[in-house]
Amino acid sequence: MISTKIWTVPIIILVCVVLFTPNAKAQQPFDITYCATSNMTTVSATEGLIVLSLDTKGIAFSNHENKVFDNMTFHGVAVGKVVAGKPIGTGYFKYMDPDGDIVIWELSIDVPVDTLKAIQGTGKYKGIKAEGKAALITKAKSITPDTRQVCRKFTGTFELSK
Repeated sequence: MISTKIWTVPIIILVCVVLFTPNAKAQQPFDITYCATSNMTTVSATEGLIVLSLDTKGIAFSNHENKVFDNMTFHGVAVGKVVAGKPIGTGYFKYMDPDGDIVIWELSIDVPVDTLKAIQGTGKYKGIKAEGKAALITKAKSITPDTRQVCRKFTGTFELSK
């Protein structure tokens, strides 16, 4: 007959592993396309320097089979400058899914590749850790003065807490 003492140590190890493993799902990829219209306010426009703000609204859809961040609407604000034709700045964006759950992204504008990082989430996105890069897909001719219409591809990885 096998002693129950032999099973005590493996059971304790298993319980410790289960209890003390961080409550997070593994990192997963995302790949979305987002299109937006921005209202621009020019603060200053001089030779070699433009200072402006953007108020942006749009929609995003997933290109990945996991469909994360699919059909999200968003609103964002950004401030920046254009020096010698190169945009640089910072923005904050609220993405909302069809259920009303939200991800807040911080954007670092450094064209041609912008970087984004999730800084807060609600509902199913609470505790999200995510970051990625966004690159321009297309920029359309502005439909009205002081607006901008663009589509960008946003790829990266995310991790949700359980």
